[in-house]
Amino acid sequence: MSPPNLDFEKKIWAKGKIPAGVDEAGRGPLAGPVVAAAVVLPDDCVIKGLDDSKKLSHSKRERIFEEIKSVAISYAIGIVEPEEIDRINILQAALLAMEISVKKLTTKPDYLLIDGNQKTSLLLMQETIVKGDSKSCSIAAASIIAKVTRDSIMKEYDLKYPEYNFKGHKGYPTKEHYEAIREHGPCPIHRRSFRGVL
Repeated sequence: MSPPNLDFEKKIWAKGKIPAGVDEAGRGPLAGPVVAAAVVLPDDCVIKGLDDSKKLSHSKRERIFEEIKSVAISYAIGIVEPEEIDRINILQAALLAMEISVKKLTTKPDYLLIDGNQKTSLLLMQETIVKGDSKSCSIAAASIIAKVTRDSIMKEYDLKYPEYNFKGHKGYPTKEHYEAIREHGPCPIHRRSFRGVL
């Protein structure tokens, strides 16, 4: 499959509007926050190797993360913690993280390109794109910002709760993670509403 391009963005720029790509990381893990990012790219943007964050190696992601931060007109991050995830459910928490990230952008977008099939409650024009992180450069950039940010948060938590090896699995439901929960019980960053945590 070809890498993401700017076709979606070009249609929006042609109308004199500013698009922002929006994506999240961390819907599936048993622990840690859900993190979203919103990114406004310039219309002459070229970022070599830009792709869906899940398709990139750790080192490539880190390199492209730095490049996105340097070339983006604006980018912002939204974080929703485990207690809130348990309170409102993971889908609502992911949408909330997206809304937080969009509201924090210094350049205000007119139009959102959102990965997936769920719109936010923001009063902006919005287009959902399934597998958008493989199709739109703005969404791919948001997916990388969200993923790298969340991974670094989980590395910090690994120092605080080393018995769970959060730096290894980033909170995702691996066999090792389930075994650590069985042995030590859940820690304060575990999502207690998720099956297998309690």
